[in-house]
Amino acid sequence: MALKGRALYDFHSENKEEINIQQGEDLVIFSETSLDGWLQGQNSLGETGLFPASYVEIVSSGTSSNHADCSSSSAGSPGAQVSLCDRSSVAKLGSAAGSGFLSNQGSFEEEDDDDWDDWDDGCTVVEEPRAGGMGTNGYFPLNLSYPGAYPSQHMAFQPKPLLERQDSLASAKRGSVVGRNLNRFSCFVRSGVEAFILGDVPMMAKIAETYSIEMGPRGPQWKANPHPFACSVEDPTKQTKFKGIKSYISYKLTPTHAGSPVYRRYKHFDWLYNRLLHKFTVISVPHLPEKQATGRFEEDFIEKRKRRLILWMDHMTSHPVLSQYEGFQHFLSCLDDKQWKMGKRRAEKDEMVGASFLLTFQIPTEHQDLQDVEDRVDTFKAFSKKMDDSVLQLSTVALELVRKHVGGFRKEFQKLGNAFQAISHAFQMDPPFSSEALNSAISHTGRTYETVGEMFAEQPKNDLFQVLDMLSLYQGLLSNFPDIIHLQKGAFAKVKESQRMSDEGRMAQDEADGIRRRCRVVGFALQAEMNHFHQRRELDFKHMMQSYLRQQILFYQRVGQQLEKTLRMSGKTPQCR
Repeated sequence: MALKGRALYDFHSENKEEINIQQGEDLVIFSETSLDGWLQGQNSLGETGLFPASYVEIVSSGTSSNHADCSSSSAGSPGAQVSLCDRSSVAKLGSAAGSGFLSNQGSFEEEDDDDWDDWDDGCTVVEEPRAGGMGTNGYFPLNLSYPGAYPSQHMAFQPKPLLERQDSLASAKRGSVVGRNLNRFSCFVRSGVEAFILGDVPMMAKIAETYSIEMGPRGPQWKANPHPFACSVEDPTKQTKFKGIKSYISYKLTPTHAGSPVYRRYKHFDWLYNRLLHKFTVISVPHLPEKQATGRFEEDFIEKRKRRLILWMDHMTSHPVLSQYEGFQHFLSCLDDKQWKMGKRRAEKDEMVGASFLLTFQIPTEHQDLQDVEDRVDTFKAFSKKMDDSVLQLSTVALELVRKHVGGFRKEFQKLGNAFQAISHAFQMDPPFSSEALNSAISHTGRTYETVGEMFAEQPKNDLFQVLDMLSLYQGLLSNFPDIIHLQKGAFAKVKESQRMSDEGRMAQDEADGIRRRCRVVGFALQAEMNHFHQRRELDFKHMMQSYLRQQILFYQRVGQQLEKTLRMSGKTPQCR
């Protein structure tokens, strides 16, 4: 039987399985039985999909419907292809049932671990994860044979005895806990944040690392790294091994807090990047420069990659949390091959990843109204979407301008120069009336404009390339936030659902308070990351714009100097008007 319902709150869909509903909107609910806290129905626009059961109320029964129960929407096979909410990647589920992500070793352990330099150099542009391996957005594809699982590479979070759960007592008495999301492919589930919010993440006996959040003038912020440092990326050098059979490019990294430089290949950066994605659930990890299938040893590509690795490193060292990560410090400082392998394995066996990483936070004691936090997150969501669109627009315009500099502008100035040269040659055709000085000046003017055309072709290396590098970095950072914001939205939904259950007497208040308390942890972390993003944005874009304008001024000054020199050769001097 289809039922009539009404939306109690606004809900914005995060993926194609869900639909938007607005407060007060009349809905058609296909079944009053919710699955994992979700209902399936139809909104007033005729869209069919899922929405949280706690966001609606049933008004009255309707007419019968031929729609299938929403439980059918969760059916699937381990080999099915699913759409993940990372907007830049699609991961495939493993084809073997039961061979999902609940393994205790990272994928690198199966590779050529005996020789650090023999890993695949990452020549392909897009890589698909192995069965049960990490997805392209840093989370793990879900093994459908284990629908209640949540991801962690090194910790198989099997259901724990009741006494080991953070809020087990109330749930054991009541037998009613907040439902799990029906969409097991959402970032909220795959990241493990849902499990953290519901109290299902086992507490560690000893937590060796902690990251503090403090209240600043603009709200929560990461506590600064007590030992700040920087790191240069220099001297990309082509190296060979196996008597020249294999070639690669190494980069010299020199941290300011280490005594000696280290040399790393791109695949070493790639390994570190994947560890960062796996560990830091609620942090926008800067994307590495893109991979390239061919032309990896061309000079322009090597220079472009170096510039972008410099920006990546600058963002890593300036981040109060990422810069303190033990795996990053090991990457920057280890010189001994044996010690490197030990540190590499230690990083891959790190237990404080995903949901467990949230246990490392120390948050302020100041009270924050969750509705105020949600409003702040909504504002940042709208801002980041607008900025993402604007960055894409500027990137498109800048890239087109580069093409014009290299192609169109140079050709036009060459044409102009050739036309002046033709005039000079024509004036020489009748010697008695030919002026050698004038002909020479006109000919020199033609050569000057050919030179100006070459100057235009070379200029993007001094300004537009740097603009495009910065915009590329921010495109990556901004693309991370929809997933991170989705984590907070999921946490908010659980808080509302738990409070409703508590008000109805179906959940102990202390259990609802526990969910609210853990939601505060996620909220403080997201706000701290938003704060850090804005601080870096102001610095980066100020530097980018100042550098671009300075280079533009220098460029047109050099063009003016060329023209003034040509004018003097014609026997004239510039006059003020």
